[in-house]
Amino acid sequence: MINLKEKPFYLSDGDIGWVRETLASMTEEEKIGQLFCLIGYSSEETLLKSLAKDYKAGGLMCRPMPAAETVESVRILQENARIPMLIAANLEKGGVGIANEGTTLGSVMQVGATDNEEMAYRLGLVCGKEGAAVGCNWSFAPIIDIDYNFRNPITNTRTFGSDPERVQRMGVQYVQGVQEQGVAASIKHFPGDGIDERDQHLVTSINSLSCEEWDASYGKVYRACIDAGAMTVMIGHIMQPAYSKRLNPQLQDEEILPASLSYELTTKLLKEQLGFNGLVVTDASTMAGMMIAMPREQAVPRAIAAGCDMFLFTRALDEDYAYMKKGIEEGIVTPERLDEALTKILALKAALKLHTKQAEGSLVPKLEQAMQVLGAPEHQRWAQECADQAITLVKEEAGILPVTPERYKRVLYYDIESSQGVAYSVRAGVADMFRDLLIQEGFEVEQYSPAQGMEGGMKAQSEFVGKYDLILYLANMSTKSNQTTVRIEWAQPMGANVPVYMSSIPTIFISVENPYHLLDVPRVRTFINAYNSNDNVLHAIIDKLAGRSSFKGTNPVDPFCGMWDTRL
Repeated sequence: MINLKEKPFYLSDGDIGWVRETLASMTEEEKIGQLFCLIGYSSEETLLKSLAKDYKAGGLMCRPMPAAETVESVRILQENARIPMLIAANLEKGGVGIANEGTTLGSVMQVGATDNEEMAYRLGLVCGKEGAAVGCNWSFAPIIDIDYNFRNPITNTRTFGSDPERVQRMGVQYVQGVQEQGVAASIKHFPGDGIDERDQHLVTSINSLSCEEWDASYGKVYRACIDAGAMTVMIGHIMQPAYSKRLNPQLQDEEILPASLSYELTTKLLKEQLGFNGLVVTDASTMAGMMIAMPREQAVPRAIAAGCDMFLFTRALDEDYAYMKKGIEEGIVTPERLDEALTKILALKAALKLHTKQAEGSLVPKLEQAMQVLGAPEHQRWAQECADQAITLVKEEAGILPVTPERYKRVLYYDIESSQGVAYSVRAGVADMFRDLLIQEGFEVEQYSPAQGMEGGMKAQSEFVGKYDLILYLANMSTKSNQTTVRIEWAQPMGANVPVYMSSIPTIFISVENPYHLLDVPRVRTFINAYNSNDNVLHAIIDKLAGRSSFKGTNPVDPFCGMWDTRL
């Protein structure tokens, strides 16, 4: 039996009465619909009205949009839903995760680099305040994955780092900050990403730790966040073979499933062993990591049968609803498991007071009030402090700092920048912005362009040595889903922009996103990690180069990638 009066719901008798009465009144269509958290990209009224009224969805995740569009979307959804909806967003870096006008406090790893628990609390606070201002009540954060493998294409700067103790401290603080604002946290991605170098968007990845290793790392972090009251957990399409086999000794290798489909991991490990009593949601069900495990017709209901309470997104809306209905009719999802899942969904809504807000008419946000919260001066000040505290001087050539026009008037500037893409991609144009800041400081900046032709026609060394006082690299390359590696692709001919003049010209390499570029530039003697490319970070880098501010960040990961030559 679910004790709704205990952690994390803490429901009153009245709240519990609403849960029970609502469950008893639900039609079959409403029960199926409540199991789904769908996705929204726009405020197109006909579509959103249909999702709330016809499909009766339990929730919807918003991608970032202008605040006015977000508020309008929430209005349409909540005014057309009989049962109030969960409105979710990836509130990982700040309110910008749902509204374009929101604050970017910093990337998760940037916060980790401050090693300041108060900054992690502020991140949760900003995400909660700004998210709630536009109608969000569910944050798909914090990410409490541990970035053990520098080759992992997803975790990277979306994590607090590779130290479980730091991840634990920071994760707990985020949970407390965001939930104080009436927004449920979702700790993710259980059982933990960051070990494999593969991407669960493209393949079922593996957390290959032993049970004892898992308990001392991921298990410890999850237990701490659960104890702190995290209301929901997001389940990854990640296998954990050691625990799957311990909890089911008869399991054969070919039978091991990702956690999103695994009864052993979701029910036995998370709910029973770790004692999680809150709501469990799958990660995006469109990922290959879930889809390759079994036919989708089976996977849709099997996720609920395994212990997940909500199913995130659909591949084909009507088809997935039909698969869920069939799975319930055929007993893949038993009546008891269905009622348990629905109770958790309704309990979360009650814990967030969505039912009372609906009755009071306060469920729909007001744009004017939202705009006073989004990008608030205090939040911007915190973002500046985060940038100042996070930027890390990984290694330094003796005597190279400070960097001023008086010491290094003529700068040769190498920009290395990924093209702008979809979620988690880089901010476009950062290299040009940083070049302009250098010019404003008084430097004479020449942007490098390789000579055309084959390697026999490369520029002579005399065109560099004696002509420039400083060589400065700015790398703006970020991990993102569906991209399996993030490595520098050097210019032709023959890696024309590779750092080769370090012994003759002072050289500095700055990375504003990926902290692991030393793998590709191991002999660069001065290397700086910034973990994010927002305006606050760019200005803070300039201040630190000039000596107006000290470097305060601590390495949240091993930027040397375990290599000896990267330390030279």
